[in-house]
Amino acid sequence: MFPLSIERIPDVDEALRPAIRDFIAREMPPIDAARRSRSWMGFDADFSRKLGQAGFLGLTLPRRYGGGERGYFARFVVVEELLSAGAPISAHWIADRQSGPQIARFGTETQRQRYLPALCRGEAFFCIGMSEPDSGSDLASVRTRAIPDGDGYRLTGRKIWTTNAHHAHYMVALVRTSGGPDDRQAGLSQVIIDLTLPGITVRPLLDLAGDEHFNEVTFDDVRLGPDSLLGQEGQGWAQVNAELALERSGPERLLSSIVLLDALIAWQRSLAQPDPVAVAEIGAMHARLIVLRSMSIGLTAMVERGENPLIPSAVLKDIGTHGEQALAEIVTRLVGADPTRSAPPDVLGALAYISQMSPTFSLRGGTREILRGMIARGLGLR
Repeated sequence: MFPLSIERIPDVDEALRPAIRDFIAREMPPIDAARRSRSWMGFDADFSRKLGQAGFLGLTLPRRYGGGERGYFARFVVVEELLSAGAPISAHWIADRQSGPQIARFGTETQRQRYLPALCRGEAFFCIGMSEPDSGSDLASVRTRAIPDGDGYRLTGRKIWTTNAHHAHYMVALVRTSGGPDDRQAGLSQVIIDLTLPGITVRPLLDLAGDEHFNEVTFDDVRLGPDSLLGQEGQGWAQVNAELALERSGPERLLSSIVLLDALIAWQRSLAQPDPVAVAEIGAMHARLIVLRSMSIGLTAMVERGENPLIPSAVLKDIGTHGEQALAEIVTRLVGADPTRSAPPDVLGALAYISQMSPTFSLRGGTREILRGMIARGLGLR
């Protein structure tokens, strides 16, 4: 299922590491561990624009649209450094990770020229319209409809758990352009939606950490122009699967709680006599991360070769999010193991946020149950 050979990041892409580290040291706002733990949920439009100005966005996109024309290993290096530092990258995250490559691959030349340069400058933010109320991760049951109307469409329906819809300029949505829910994958298409259009209501949803990044988006007879269709009508299922492989295969699937791990390591290093149980747990987590990182690099190599690692990316996402969630439980036990010794604020702050948000790690990008069903089908077990 995964490549048998051990992949490595090319030297030309590794050479980006000092530059992105310098950028982070210079431009990242001073924030505590609790805020850094948010990272790809941390919204900072100014920071994203500075990243774009410095040439760190759109690395996989053609130069003629403002991109770096570098490839996915270059982006892997930049993303790994940003996540490790806990940089606030939510503003541009979805656009850079999947919406931009999706438009570059399936969009018209007009769409590429309209969206990609602004995306690369960190000035166009996207969200994903996949999940719907009462559907969960069963994307084939989409009910939101884009009915052909003249030279465009009339859009009606709802999307939910839509990250950053209240900040985004555009949504790439999976909608039904023909047939009904019983037709499953048939009749699905992708459309690009300008979120300022009349008839769109965005309602933020408060999470356990007190943040608003999830949203419910309602479309009430929204008029879409002929340039809203992304790719071919009726090919939305194949297109969205290509998109999901990008969403599930990156280093974010193993680094969501890395700030907490770093805080735990710093705490133990500061002690005259580190807790041997903590040291053993740190070693075990480090070993897990080495393997997961190697898997993620292997998936990046597959994407770089033009392959669609749909099933392998589901494996990485399932195993990776399990490790991210387990870390919060491990640190909770370690913090409470010795009532005479208090953990430092960085550990407690990061732990509070990760503990509240870790249940979502196995929901976003596809629930564990959906992923394991995909894996079973890929292995011929169902």
